[in-house]
Amino acid sequence: MTIREAQDQVDVWIKTYGVRYFSELTNMAILTEEVGELARVMARKYGDQSFKKNESADHLGDEMADVLWVLICLANQTGINLTEAFTRNMEKKTLRDGDRHLNNEKLS
Repeated sequence: MTIREAQDQVDVWIKTYGVRYFSELTNMAILTEEVGELARVMARKYGDQSFKKNESADHLGDEMADVLWVLICLANQTGINLTEAFTRNMEKKTLRDGDRHLNNEKLS
């Protein structure tokens, strides 16, 4: 699936099952919440925290997908083509950081 196809699929789902998009501000708050949920799983799986009795690392992919879902919602409702934005971002990073990390002795 391409990013454009994902944006289209989310848009169809919202219009079919979601009635309408939440406001941009609400979706920004939801995105923050979802990133927090992802961070909680990461901290427990890869960090120093332990899982609570009812928690599991099995939800890592689902939490990442939740973040992606809300990000796609925000892109759709603000008119952002994520394929184009991502392409521009990769070009920017390559120009800016093309040799930065290769020359970083901390990464050797």
